[in-house]
Amino acid sequence: MRINKLSIAVIFLSGSMFYAQETKQDTIIKEKKIDGVVIQGSSNKKTETAVLGEQKKAIIQKQAVSAEEISRKGISNVEQGLTKVTGITTVEGRGLFVRGLEERYNYLLINGLGSPSNNPFQKIIALKQFPTDVVGKLNIYKTFNSNLYGDFAGATFDIETLTIDKPFTKVEFSVGVNTLSTFRDNFKVAEGADGIKGYLGLNSRDRRLPNEVRDFRPNTHNFTKDESLNSFKDSWNVDNVKSLPNTSIGFTTVQKVKAGETGNIGFLFSLNQGSKYSYREGASNQFRDNGQIIELSNLLNKKSYVYELESSVLLGAAYKNKGTNISLNAIYLQNSENIIEDFTGYKNFSVEDKRFFRTNQQDISRFLNLQLTASQKLGERHLFKAGGSYVINNYSQPDRKIFELTLPSDYSNAAFSYGGSNLIRQYLDVNGRFYGSAFGEYSVFLGNKGDRKDYPIQLSVGYNGFSDIRKNSYRFIFGTPKGINTPVQINVDQPQSTFNSSIQNDKLFYKEESNPNGYLSNIYQFVNAGYLNFNYKPNETWDILIGGRFENDMRVIRYSNGEEGVKDITPNKNYILPSLSIKKALNNKNNLRLSLSKTITRPILIETMPIEYINPDNTTVRGNQFIQNSENYNIDLKWEYFPTNKEMFAVNLFAKRIDNAIEKSIAPSGNASGVVITYYNADKATLAGVELEGILNLGRFSEALDKFTLGANATFMYSDVKRGTDQLKTEKPNLPGFTDDQLRRRGLQGAAPYTINADLKYEYKNSRNLSSTFSIVYNVSGSKIYAVGGSGTDNYYEKPFNQLDFVYQNQITKNWNVKLGVQNILNSKYRVELGDNSYYAVKTNGNYALNNYFTGVNFNFTVGYTF
Repeated sequence: MRINKLSIAVIFLSGSMFYAQETKQDTIIKEKKIDGVVIQGSSNKKTETAVLGEQKKAIIQKQAVSAEEISRKGISNVEQGLTKVTGITTVEGRGLFVRGLEERYNYLLINGLGSPSNNPFQKIIALKQFPTDVVGKLNIYKTFNSNLYGDFAGATFDIETLTIDKPFTKVEFSVGVNTLSTFRDNFKVAEGADGIKGYLGLNSRDRRLPNEVRDFRPNTHNFTKDESLNSFKDSWNVDNVKSLPNTSIGFTTVQKVKAGETGNIGFLFSLNQGSKYSYREGASNQFRDNGQIIELSNLLNKKSYVYELESSVLLGAAYKNKGTNISLNAIYLQNSENIIEDFTGYKNFSVEDKRFFRTNQQDISRFLNLQLTASQKLGERHLFKAGGSYVINNYSQPDRKIFELTLPSDYSNAAFSYGGSNLIRQYLDVNGRFYGSAFGEYSVFLGNKGDRKDYPIQLSVGYNGFSDIRKNSYRFIFGTPKGINTPVQINVDQPQSTFNSSIQNDKLFYKEESNPNGYLSNIYQFVNAGYLNFNYKPNETWDILIGGRFENDMRVIRYSNGEEGVKDITPNKNYILPSLSIKKALNNKNNLRLSLSKTITRPILIETMPIEYINPDNTTVRGNQFIQNSENYNIDLKWEYFPTNKEMFAVNLFAKRIDNAIEKSIAPSGNASGVVITYYNADKATLAGVELEGILNLGRFSEALDKFTLGANATFMYSDVKRGTDQLKTEKPNLPGFTDDQLRRRGLQGAAPYTINADLKYEYKNSRNLSSTFSIVYNVSGSKIYAVGGSGTDNYYEKPFNQLDFVYQNQITKNWNVKLGVQNILNSKYRVELGDNSYYAVKTNGNYALNNYFTGVNFNFTVGYTF
C-alpha cells in the first residue's frame, strides 16, 4: 500500500488562521478518503476586524477599542482611547462622560477585578495615567449583566492588560510641543520641583506635615522659632524657568518560553515615564445674589502653571497549558502635578480692593495593584474562573501653600501684612489603608452542540466584591503675626528669605489651627454580591441571557461632630438587580437586541467626605455624608447591521429612570462669603435618547476611495429632573409667593443633549506590506449643566468644546515606526458660563463666564523600534 500525504494551508490575513487538510490515497482500492480537518493557530483578537466580530457575537452590548485602533489613532492613554467609542466624551479634568452622564455613573475593572480611584475628586482612576503600551484591549459594557458590579448607569470599563501572545521588545520615545505652553519664559514651578527629585515625585517628602504635629491630634500647637524655621522643608519660593517640550519614553518587553510539551510561560515588563508643561489663563469668577440682583462677587483672572509627571510600571507573568490559564500582574501608577496658580482681581463684591493671591501645591497619587487571576477548563462542559487583587492607594496635597496681598505695582517689592488668612499651609491626605477585590465563577455547559459551535445552555454562578477602607485627614497651619504687626516688603516669587527674617526677629511664627474635631474621618465600604446567569441559545438565531444579582452594600462614615463626639453613619442596603438581554440574529448581517436591567450608582468619594475643602477664591467644596446611592432602571433596544466584516451600522434607543440621582450644586456660603460646591440627591431623573453608529469603507462608492474608512457615532438625549427636598430649598428664589412648582424644568446635571465623534482614515500599504495611515478625528458634546445654580441664579453650563485631531502613522520598516499627531487643531476655548435665565435680574456687564481658558494646539512626534 502506498500512501501520499497532501497538506494544504490557506492563510486568512484578518484572522491569522491556518487550515490544514490531510488526504490519504490507497493505491489498492484507488479511492480518496478524508480523515479529518484540523484547524490550528490563534486568531489575533487585537485587530479592529476581530473586535468588530466580537461585538457582533456578544449577547450584551459590548464595544471595544483594539490595540490596532489604539495605535492607528495615535492614542497614548486609555482616556483618549475610550473617547473613540459611541457616546463617550472626556471633559476637562472631570473624567469620562458616557451618554452625557457624569463620571460618577461609570465603573472601572482591570482584568475583571474592581479598582478604586486614586483621586477623591474622581470616581475612577484618571485614565490618562494608564499608558496604552500595556493595554491589549479596552472593553466597554453599556448594558448591564449580573456578573458586573451593580454600580452601573453609564458604562463599565474593563482594561485588559497586554496578553503574552508572541515575544517582542519595543522602545518608544515621544516629544511634543504646545502652542500655548512650550518654550514659555517665566514658567513658574515650585522651587526644586523641576529637579531629579521632582521628576521622580520624591519632592512630596519635603512637603509632609511637620513631625511636631504629624502623629498627634490638633491642639493649636505654636511652633517655636527653631521649629518655624526648620520643620518645614519646602519653600514658599517659586522658580521661573523656560518650559521645555513634553516628553515621554516607554519600554515594553514580552518573552515566552515553553513549559513542558504543551505549556507556555510568558513574562511582561513595561516601564513608561512622561513629563508635561501646561499653561492656562482665563476667567475664574463667581456670581451671587446681592439684594435680589445677580452680580459678580468675584472678578478674577487666573494663570495656571502645571508641571506634570507620570510614571507607570507593569510586571506580568502568565502560564497557559491547554485548559489552564494563570496570570499574575503588578501595576504601579504615579502621578505628580506641581501647580502654581496666580489670581488677580477682586473678591466678595470688594470692587475697589484689587488683590493678588497665589496657590503653590502638589497633587500626588500613588497606586499599586497586585492581581492574580486563573481559569480552568474541565473537559468541554465545566469552567472555573477566579481572581483577587490587593491595592495600595494614596492621594495627597501636601503643604498646599497660599498667600494673599493687595495687588502690587511691583511684584519684586510688594507690601505684605501677616495675619488673617494671608499665609496658610493646607495638608490633605486620603490614605487607602486597604483595598481588596475578588471574584469566583463556575460555569457549566448543558445540552448537545449538534452542528453548532456552542452548547445551547450555559449556567453560571459566581461571586464578586470588594472592601475599601480610607483614612482622610485635612489640616491647616497659619502664619501668625507676633508683636507689632507691621507690613514687610517681599518678592512674590522669592518670599522665603523675608519670612525667615520675620521669624528670626519675632514678627512671625506658625500655628496649627486645624479643627480638632473635624480634621479626621474614616470611610469603610464593603460590597459583596452573588449572581446567577442563565444563557440559552435555542438555535443559531436566538441568544437569551437572564441574570440575577444580590448585592449587599455597607458604607460606614466615621467622623467627629463637635460636641456630639464621634459619629457613625452606616447605610447598609441590600439590592436585588435583575437583568435580561435578548439578541435575535435576523440573518448573518443583522442583529436585533433588547436589554432590561436595574442597577445602582455610588457617589464619588469627595461627595461623601464630611469635610469642607477650602480654596483661596472663597470657594468651598463640601461633602454630603448623607448622600444616598442612586437606583437606576435601564432599557435598550438596538439594531445592528454588518454589511462586511469591517463595516457596521447601528441604531440604539435607550431610556433610564434614576431615583435619587446625584447632582452637583453651587450655592451661597452660609457665612455670606463666597460659594459652596456641594452634592444633593434629586428625587428622580428621566432620560431618553438614541445612539447612531457607523463604520463605512468608502470604496463601496468608488474604487478611488477604497483606502478610506469613515467612522462616526452620535448620541442625542433628552433628560428631565424632579428636584429633591434639599434642592428645592437651594434653588428656590426668595420672591414673595414663589412656589416650588414655579421652578423651571431642567435636565440632569452633566447630561449633554448631543455627543458626536467621527474619524476618517486613509490606509496605504507599500510593496513590502508595510502600512501608513492618516486619520482625522473629531468630537464635540452639547451644552450641559456643569453645576446646578441656587438662590436666584440660573444653572452653570459647560459649553461645547470642538476638538479636531490629526494622526499620521508610518511603519517605515518591520522594526521602525513613527507617529505624528496634532491635537486640538481648532484651539477651542473651554467655557463654563452662567445661563441667561436667572430668577433675579443679572447685572454683570454681559460677563457670564464662571471660568474659561484656551488649551493650545499640541504637536507630538513619536518614534518606536520593535525587535
